[in-house]
Amino acid sequence: MYGCGEIWVLDSLQEILERSPCAQLFVTARPHIRDEIEKCLAGRVASLSIGHRRDDIIGYLRARLGEDEMPDAMVEILEAEILEKIPENISQM
Repeated sequence: MYGCGEIWVLDSLQEILERSPCAQLFVTARPHIRDEIEKCLAGRVASLSIGHRRDDIIGYLRARLGEDEMPDAMVEILEAEILEKIPENISQM
């Protein structure tokens, strides 16, 4: 059965929902597949977008940099560039 395009996992989920109408499924996926999920599981989907916060990423990076066994090896300009570039690039993903 391939009623939902090339994504056979969605066919399996659709079959589970048909056979067990009281079942609830939790599915995580990248944003580009959301439309396919909603089309395949029409009427049975509630979407919630979850993203990152720049401050959380910077806090994580600061904590990891603070664990460096050779803290003197890190110059301030390199640390500033890391704290700028990584969160910037992550937001583009």
